[in-house]
Amino acid sequence: MPLYINTNVASLQAQKNLNGSTMGLQKSFERLSSGYRINSAADDAAGLAISESLKAQTRSFAVAERNANNGISMVNTAEGGLGEMSDMLIRMRELAVQASNGDLTTNDRANIDVEYQELVSEIDRVSNTTEFNGTELLSGASANIDFQVGIGTTADDKITVSFGGIDTTTLGVAGTGVTGADATNAQAAITALDSALDTVSSRRASFGAANNRLQVAVSSNQTIRTNLEAANSRIRDVDVAEETSKMARSQVLQQAGTSVLAQANQAPQLALSLLR
Repeated sequence: MPLYINTNVASLQAQKNLNGSTMGLQKSFERLSSGYRINSAADDAAGLAISESLKAQTRSFAVAERNANNGISMVNTAEGGLGEMSDMLIRMRELAVQASNGDLTTNDRANIDVEYQELVSEIDRVSNTTEFNGTELLSGASANIDFQVGIGTTADDKITVSFGGIDTTTLGVAGTGVTGADATNAQAAITALDSALDTVSSRRASFGAANNRLQVAVSSNQTIRTNLEAANSRIRDVDVAEETSKMARSQVLQQAGTSVLAQANQAPQLALSLLR
């Protein structure tokens, strides 16, 4: 092998290989310490673009999932208010049936009517005070509410729930009572209360259906988000076993390169010794 003094080709080659193994070792350190195979666009430009898109979708679905859960809470709150109304209407019907008995006096029915009218007032109070996060749900202040359960802008990305007003007027029991010398008013109240109970039951069924839709949306979003996270992991996360193997290889090459470079740097000294 020729010996040169001005240019040490072997040393230059050894330096090049040592730099390569050192860079490989540094890259392995970066990947293993971060847990990512892709830490910058230089690692995999196309992979990074796909990963960022998947990450954006994943986070958006997480928000949509929270939106659906908030919707469930809101619907449950409204349905709970209707449940209270239903209980009161049932009690009012009991009172109307009691007041329909022929052995009662006018004064007896007046006493029964005191509780009846208190329940009428309480139904209106529940209507006006049932709210979620400051939004009235049964007073009619909020007709329809859209819940963003998807990550897009189409109609399929929203679930609309109707929160129409419901009180003694809409139920048809405002102005009813069980007073009087006979059972006429009490009988009329029974008819009105039966209709009111049907209305409340229908509205509760509507809320139940909305609740089921929102729960399906939550489950669907969870499944999609899990799959997106798995896909992103396959693209971006580092394979620890594989990268550890690469790191060990780079460490061996670095040690060997350091030793070889030291020997290559002695070549010019060998050439000088021939001149002595």
